[in-house]
Amino acid sequence: MRGPRDGRLPVAGAVVAVTTSAPLPTTARRVVVLRALGLGDLLTAVPALRAVRRGMPGARLTLAAPKALTALARATGAVDAVLPADGLAPLPPAGPVDVAVNLHGRGPRSHRVLAALSPGRLMAFACTAAPHADGPDWDPDEHEVARWCRLVRAYGFHADPGDLDLAAPRAASPAPGAVVVHPGAAFPARRWPAERFAAVAAALRDGGERVVVTGGPGEAAIARRVVELAGLDPGADLSGRTPLPRLAALVAGARLVVCGDTGPAHLATAFRTPSVLLFGPTPPGRWGPPDRAEHLVLWAGRRGDPHGREPHPGLLEITAGQAVEAAGRALAHTVRGPG
Repeated sequence: MRGPRDGRLPVAGAVVAVTTSAPLPTTARRVVVLRALGLGDLLTAVPALRAVRRGMPGARLTLAAPKALTALARATGAVDAVLPADGLAPLPPAGPVDVAVNLHGRGPRSHRVLAALSPGRLMAFACTAAPHADGPDWDPDEHEVARWCRLVRAYGFHADPGDLDLAAPRAASPAPGAVVVHPGAAFPARRWPAERFAAVAAALRDGGERVVVTGGPGEAAIARRVVELAGLDPGADLSGRTPLPRLAALVAGARLVVCGDTGPAHLATAFRTPSVLLFGPTPPGRWGPPDRAEHLVLWAGRRGDPHGREPHPGLLEITAGQAVEAAGRALAHTVRGPG
């Protein structure tokens, strides 16, 4: 099922269950789901995971995913355990598996990783090379959330693509009420220039906002450059100091998140934190947030290689002024706390 033409996610009221001729496996005792990818990949699969959980309430659901995602996976309420997995490396023996669910890819490699567990049933997209014919066809232009909802619907599960929310972490935010600027991204094609992030950070600081800058262990240099160019206090640089649980608490307690097409954008969606998201080679119709007033997407309408070695030309068409203006509109959806 495709979303509306503007790329937004379909609303919950439009959800329709589609079943195959095979019965729903409600008596399954052990379910293994493969999604051995990154933060954003996990969060876009939450509606499908929850649909499987509801459809097989008595089963033990194990998610094969990176160990670092364990806390967030458990926070979905759909996962009983996480089986540490790195990409498409073989999974360790998991004992008897009644149902295996491929939320990782179209196959054949991901199909074979699960087939090696000898499951009673494999739920996956159709792939003649696997071979696996019992499943819907892959749509390369589908939104990532809608894609996995459509897959599990094809096997009789009721999936709501709007079911993306996570409860705020119990841990305290390291910077409650701050604006979070995250200049990093996995590939250069999706990285807006540090100078423009700095201009946005400075404008928001001058407008009375507390601004902090985040980044993973490999993004300390760009985070430090943004802090320096914006004239922020050195303590605003949180790069390398926000492992995933701490980053989740930071985003959940933030007034605004400004970032590219990367993991913190999906955390902002999960916690309904207002956000300004800068899209470049990948259209928001594939990975963007749901249609909510608090999430504003800037995209020049140009597609390209998301794994490119240089910032995508479409991303470079977005100006700092446009991002500052969008940040002002997004902040209108927050309530400033004390202090």
